[in-house]
Amino acid sequence: MPKDYKFFENLTYEDFQAMALNQELSSFEKIGFPDAYRDLYEQHIFEDVQLKMPALLQRDSVVFDIGCGCSTLPNLLIQSASKLNQKLILLDSFEMLSQLPESGSPLIRKFPARYPDCPDLLQELKGRVDAAIVYSVIQYVFAEGNIFDFLDRTLELLAPGGRILIGDIPNISMRKRFFSSETGIKSHQEFTNSNDIPNIEFNKIEAKQIDDSIMMSIVQRARSAGFHAFLLPQAKNLPMSNRREDILIVRP
Repeated sequence: MPKDYKFFENLTYEDFQAMALNQELSSFEKIGFPDAYRDLYEQHIFEDVQLKMPALLQRDSVVFDIGCGCSTLPNLLIQSASKLNQKLILLDSFEMLSQLPESGSPLIRKFPARYPDCPDLLQELKGRVDAAIVYSVIQYVFAEGNIFDFLDRTLELLAPGGRILIGDIPNISMRKRFFSSETGIKSHQEFTNSNDIPNIEFNKIEAKQIDDSIMMSIVQRARSAGFHAFLLPQAKNLPMSNRREDILIVRP
């Protein structure tokens, strides 16, 4: 199994397709994370998502997981949807979805596609989704695609009162602030078992990295389209809460 954290940098959609079928990788590594960042944490992640998405705890909801992956999280969603009679659509590549078990329920559906290149599904779900989950995904959309096209099409799916959680967003500005702080320097030194000071550069172009300006622009675009939108912190018991945050969008 890969131990070099650089293995997980600059991943593409095609990389994830190949990783999904690589039997030498754990389920966490297949979705782009070292085991240390997800093993034993995904139950906490699921609970944090549930707190921000009340429809996940309600019967008969329509739940749409965009880029669901194949780790513990989609399996927790499947279990919860089965108990609550929810309609659950799990969207990812065929390769990734093939790693998930069959639920046996007609309400739980795997949809292989590269979102949002799925016009029939988008038309079917338009105005009907109570909870859309985009977790640890938007950074790849930003690097490879059109983040505002992705957002606009997803906004159209929400039912009245429906929510989108764009979660676990790596914000390079937030990361720099953290690792420039006393707490961040101490964390870095404990992690590296050294006395090194993190090399942090401000006022620098960060190609293909989401920063504060992108976070704010997503919120502003959703609000301008008539939706409520908020920046939210992650729960403190999540592994990267000091450098990642969430965006919650609500259809009034």
